[in-house]
Amino acid sequence: MKTTPWIEKENQYVAHNYHPLPVVLAKALGSMVWDIEDKPYFDFLSAYSAVNQGHSHPRLLKVMEDQMRKLTLTSRAFHSDTLLKYAEYITHFFGYDKVLPMNTGAEGVETALKIARRWGYQKKDIPQGKAKIIVFQNNFHGRTLGAISASNDREATQDFGPFLEGFVSLPYNDAEALKNALDQGSLADESAAVLIEPIQGEAGIFVPDEGFLSAVSNLCQKHNILFIADEIQTGLARTGKMLAMDYEDLHPDMLILGKALSGGMYPISAVLAANSVMDVLTPGSHGSTYGGNPMANRIAIEALQILKDEKLDDQAYHMGKRFREILQDKLGTHPKIRAIRGKGLLNALEIDDTPTGNTAWNLCLQLKENGLLAKPTHGNIIRLAPPLVITETEMDQALDIIIQTVQKFL
Repeated sequence: MKTTPWIEKENQYVAHNYHPLPVVLAKALGSMVWDIEDKPYFDFLSAYSAVNQGHSHPRLLKVMEDQMRKLTLTSRAFHSDTLLKYAEYITHFFGYDKVLPMNTGAEGVETALKIARRWGYQKKDIPQGKAKIIVFQNNFHGRTLGAISASNDREATQDFGPFLEGFVSLPYNDAEALKNALDQGSLADESAAVLIEPIQGEAGIFVPDEGFLSAVSNLCQKHNILFIADEIQTGLARTGKMLAMDYEDLHPDMLILGKALSGGMYPISAVLAANSVMDVLTPGSHGSTYGGNPMANRIAIEALQILKDEKLDDQAYHMGKRFREILQDKLGTHPKIRAIRGKGLLNALEIDDTPTGNTAWNLCLQLKENGLLAKPTHGNIIRLAPPLVITETEMDQALDIIIQTVQKFL
């Protein structure tokens, strides 16, 4: 079946909660994907940074095949011979006492919110029902009711209310606004946590000013508030450091990971914290049938080890720097390009159009025709995030496609 009839048939059976580009992918390897008509493309979305290690990494395939033949799922009703190895590995890797393994990024966020609330009641003595979580405007922490209750995105929230109470939303990249809010009324006493993305990804790859994250961390310490980093998209070498928080040498009270924790092979997420935070959980207070399953444990260890062995944080740092420099040189003065920004290999082109305009979408269609897949976010911003294993030769070819397409189309 050709692409168009395939998509038409799919639309009969699949809920329309996404607006995908008109391409049907069939196979992938490294930084490349191929459609059902065998046309190759550079993948510049990386499944929203889930395939940092590249598509179909042979080491991950080997681990999956090996574990699949042994044991895939027990549930946490029993111990497995892989969970200890994984828990010991990931806690040492990131410097925490304990891990709570989950499946998806959204589940990781929900887990962190629940832990923070219980910690607030049990450890900070916040009055029952009063616990607050401070979040930031234009955030994206998932699509669950908890996550969208923290959101000001109308598209994500419309007709899904009533929402969970207890979220306080403040301007991003404005430490003074946070300080002033905590200095007024009862917010400091009632706040259990601050939940933050070190770079706002879905909002359009907004990188905060240097020192903002440190200022937030310091205010959390001052007021006995948990500092929670949502590194689901920014973590695991994507921004040129193992964690985006590493740019300011910060160690959050809770760390949420997902996406590339599996190298794109499996839904795996994790929440890491110190004993003093994690010990508020007791048997029956939280769980997941698939969380911490043997397959996930083996895959996650290998996915993290690949990042380390192949120095993909350094690769992302240097390749991303070069990527932005070339784009800035060739497109920086283009009248239709409002901004080029990012860190590592998490980058964006902001098009001079309104968020409701279609210029960015049409540009992505042209990029697809020319052999590169990217996707707009918030209407006029195109996220550019290839797998971290992309070679210099591949990057040069991809840059040529981006530059020529922009110059001819815009």
